Amino acid sequence: MRLETQKYLYDIERAADLLGEFTDGKNFTDYQDDAMLRAAVERKFEIIGEALSKLSRDDAATASRVSEHARIIAFRNILIHGYAEIDDRLVWDILENKLPVLRREVAEILADN
Repeated sequence: MRLETQKYLYDIERAADLLGEFTDGKNFTDYQDDAMLRAAVERKFEIIGEALSKLSRDDAATASRVSEHARIIAFRNILIHGYAEIDDRLVWDILENKLPVLRREVAEILADN
């Protein structure tokens, strides 16, 4: 695996780990009521999306092993460019239901190399 590919995967892994730390023991109401938590979560999702975007340009085969890489990149674009219309329920749903899958897939890719 190329060094740049590993770097992007580690960036994704680290951001996902921090998302877990930030939201551990929190619920949706906590998330909605805490502007700093929302900003931190959104920032880590932006990093994940940007790293996947770069990975898809540099190593499309590896990026394709992330089942929803195109949707994750699109979500990053919404966070960056559509910031005024972010749906907190959607972000929380992604945290609870999609992030565990991403974490598992990235760990598997890194373990294969």
